[in-house]
Amino acid sequence: MLKILFNLLKFFLVAIALVIVVALILRIIFFKGPVLTPSALPTTPIIDMHVHTAGLGHGNSGSFISDELKKGYKFDYYLKAFGVTAQSLETEGDQLAIKQLAKMVDESEHVKGVVVLAMDGVIHNQGKNKGKIDKEKTQIYIPSSYIAEQTAKYPTLHYGASINPYRRDALNRLEQAKEHGAVLIKWIPNIQHIDPSDLTLTPFYAKMKELDLPLLSHTGQERAFGSAIDDYGDPKLLKLPLAMGVTVIAAHIATTGEIEGESNYERALPMLSGYPNFYSEISSLTQINKLGYLNNAISNPKIKNKLLYGSDFPLTNMILVSPYYFPLNLTIKQMYDISKISNPLDRDVALKQALGVPTEIFSRSAELLNIK
Repeated sequence: MLKILFNLLKFFLVAIALVIVVALILRIIFFKGPVLTPSALPTTPIIDMHVHTAGLGHGNSGSFISDELKKGYKFDYYLKAFGVTAQSLETEGDQLAIKQLAKMVDESEHVKGVVVLAMDGVIHNQGKNKGKIDKEKTQIYIPSSYIAEQTAKYPTLHYGASINPYRRDALNRLEQAKEHGAVLIKWIPNIQHIDPSDLTLTPFYAKMKELDLPLLSHTGQERAFGSAIDDYGDPKLLKLPLAMGVTVIAAHIATTGEIEGESNYERALPMLSGYPNFYSEISSLTQINKLGYLNNAISNPKIKNKLLYGSDFPLTNMILVSPYYFPLNLTIKQMYDISKISNPLDRDVALKQALGVPTEIFSRSAELLNIK
């Protein structure tokens, strides 16, 4: 019996050694290095324009998360990425997550500010509650008023409002957001049940244009939540606000999913070069499910001048993102050194810089959003 076990162990060790040798040979043969020569980081402040927060309704935040989402396996991972637990939020309030974000920025070597994003809910479209939030269909709700209040406490945190345009008082909420310092409006149409091409939203877009509030809208599939209407992630649905002159930022360059047999990414590319007021950003593009998209985007001369810097934290502080997913672009030392950076904001910057993200992409978020 011992001899059989010994032979099995020897077999597995030899097999592992062969796999390692083959992997090293393949890496040597196919190693490409970064798609662009890494450049210096900008001397101007780097602003991460795509950062989320957590909220369970503690500390009078008004936030809530659906039972479905709380029971999902992702929930604890999200909280852990912030360095909080459900119990610590209950004890110290949802404000603890905001405090952790501010601490993270203060300790960052490269990132000097982040845009913290609110998240509005689904809105009833009929009946006596038409125009009011539908809590049964809403998976996550983080009020704009709460984010405005909290970001005002920290000079490095900037207010990203979220207003569902189907609210009865949506135009008033836009004005309030601007008054309280909002630098953009954030949508995830897939989970907020917003059709960006709906002509009834014309007054909302006109008010956004009047107030000079950009729209940061998720494009592509949405898989961070329990359910989604992915047709609303079609980048072509954003042609209405673009035609009206609203500055629109397509989150993630629509790098997942397809519509009518065409990838959302391919649907977005001609729009980025065709509309002067259409931009995108590179948040989430280092996730394992999106490998190759970052290299493709920054090497495309037609769109790289339209890209902004964002991380999509907390997703960048989870197993979805690792420098070890880029063995054909990074040396072993680079992968190791980047993985050892403790600050998740700096780690994201270091990974993207090593992969060849140009200096101007890191600086463009602050420029476009007019953040000093």
